[in-house]
Amino acid sequence: MGRRSDHSRDELYELALNAARQIVEADGFRALTARNVADAIGYSPGTLYNLFENLDELVVHLNGRTLDELYDQLSGGPKTGVPEDDAGRLVAEYLSFLEQNPRLWNVLFEHKLPEGETLPEWYDVKVDKVLGRVEDALSPLFTPDDAEGKQHAARVLWASLHGICSLSETGKLDVVTPRPVRDMAVTLVKNFVTGLRVNVAEEKNRG
Repeated sequence: MGRRSDHSRDELYELALNAARQIVEADGFRALTARNVADAIGYSPGTLYNLFENLDELVVHLNGRTLDELYDQLSGGPKTGVPEDDAGRLVAEYLSFLEQNPRLWNVLFEHKLPEGETLPEWYDVKVDKVLGRVEDALSPLFTPDDAEGKQHAARVLWASLHGICSLSETGKLDVVTPRPVRDMAVTLVKNFVTGLRVNVAEEKNRG
């Protein structure tokens, strides 16, 4: 394939990420190669490596887009100020996102950087924004000076939800329970928030 210069760097970046997304959605993560992306946009693989250091970096940028979309979906509804309701809505939106974008969700959690490499700071910011929605939902259960406790609780809840979703996506949830993933998620939120309320009450009594 001859050298081309039909698009600016920013345009090529968008073309590459859009092509990567389409490949993942159509054929899964294993089909995402530099050759396939290059063929999809009509450029040589070398052009891709002028945009991204390697395929891992392209995947990180694709996952960054996925996190942005997830954040937008989680931010759609109004807050009630009732942790059970607000956390429950977030879980429902998260499951809807997963159902609508199963292969993008898989890439988000399946991709691992080579040993010794770390995710860029901007990526961590996107993750924190998503988790910030969970912190907002749980916020009424914590005092203003307990930001660390709120952050920890949000991450425990999110990690627990991810475990349920991972079992469901790999077809192994029915080994644990016949109940559907949404029932499990609702129970998780209910029990988790109830436990937080008990902890808060105990802390006040000790105080």
